[in-house]
Amino acid sequence: MLNETKTIDKNIPVPLYYQLKELILEAINENKYTAGDVIPTEKEISSYYQISRTTVRQAIGELVQEGILYRVKSKGTFVAEPKIKQEYISKIQSFNDEILHRGMTPSTEVLQFRVLEGEEIPAEVIEAFQLSAEEKVIFLHRKRMADGRPIVHSKTFLPYALCSKVFQYDLNKERLYSILDMSDETRIHHLDRTIEAVEAGTEDAKLLEMEKKKPIQYIRSVGYNSFGKVIEYTMSRYRGDRNQFTVTVFHEVN
Repeated sequence: MLNETKTIDKNIPVPLYYQLKELILEAINENKYTAGDVIPTEKEISSYYQISRTTVRQAIGELVQEGILYRVKSKGTFVAEPKIKQEYISKIQSFNDEILHRGMTPSTEVLQFRVLEGEEIPAEVIEAFQLSAEEKVIFLHRKRMADGRPIVHSKTFLPYALCSKVFQYDLNKERLYSILDMSDETRIHHLDRTIEAVEAGTEDAKLLEMEKKKPIQYIRSVGYNSFGKVIEYTMSRYRGDRNQFTVTVFHEVN
């Protein structure tokens, strides 16, 4: 069962479903059940802990909503893949740094790395960089992995006139921000990020190894140098079932 050494106490003012929820979480955190494992059925849990199936259903339902568990019709309830938590606070961190911070190994696959010009450049990129008709941009499309599993694919645009030096580096291994940091003119000083929930398309399904129409997090990032000039425009699409974003806000002191 979930935890043979602990039980549910019906004599304390803590809801039974919440106690059960904590027992399930504890079993997962202690690796008694890992990603892909099926947990006991509602009937088995109800019988073992002598609680109603309604109580069991409520506890499991909340864990499903939180992405800890998932249900498969006619097969049972399973432990979901742990989400990679990424914090959006005042410090700019690269994907590699975020993944390393979570105790995982990051890796990158460059899918495209070339120069775009004219009608090849998306309208939103032209607007962001305020490009003239003859100006070119660098296009970098990457798939990023954590422990070998795809997490996100990102399409990054850089002004060619300022950032052509990036072609001197192997971006399967080198960090883009480390290269941009070599010059004050290209160093990213701050970012504006917009997050949307969208459905996975054909490209997402292929690159992120997921089903079409499943939820993904679409994040648009605009990076500025210390002079207020746009240096980076990135469109990232994250697997919704493997990522969690935390935004830290501060109380304004008058």
